[in-house]
Amino acid sequence: MNDNFGKWQSDFKKLIAHCLEDGVRGQPIAEILKPEPEDYFVLKPKQSGFFSTSLEILLKHLGAETLVLTGLTADICILFTASDAHMRDYHLWIPSDCVASQDENENTRALDFMQRVLEADIRPSTELDLKELRTYQV
Repeated sequence: MNDNFGKWQSDFKKLIAHCLEDGVRGQPIAEILKPEPEDYFVLKPKQSGFFSTSLEILLKHLGAETLVLTGLTADICILFTASDAHMRDYHLWIPSDCVASQDENENTRALDFMQRVLEADIRPSTELDLKELRTYQV
């Protein structure tokens, strides 16, 4: 999932191609996260992955009950997406070592808030058991 940078005609394939071009700052991470042909994608126009997107319908179709949220920025996009997910009764795992913000203090505050208010598990990724995620019952 990624912001559409205000381009309402964004094309996912063109966006990925741009991120994989030489000289783009995000190229190394784009290479690691390059989607496979069978992967799903959702371009988000605002801070929450749920706002004005098909994410909720897709997650229901997939039978998802637990979400693992990672990325940028914990104090904005992750926070708003987590809030919307919490209101939809998803269990949240937000590994503290897999999110970042421009300000480290804001990152810590956002993680603390999501743990306290949104009941998110914020243990580092090294402590997450992916088998546990698959069998978690809400």
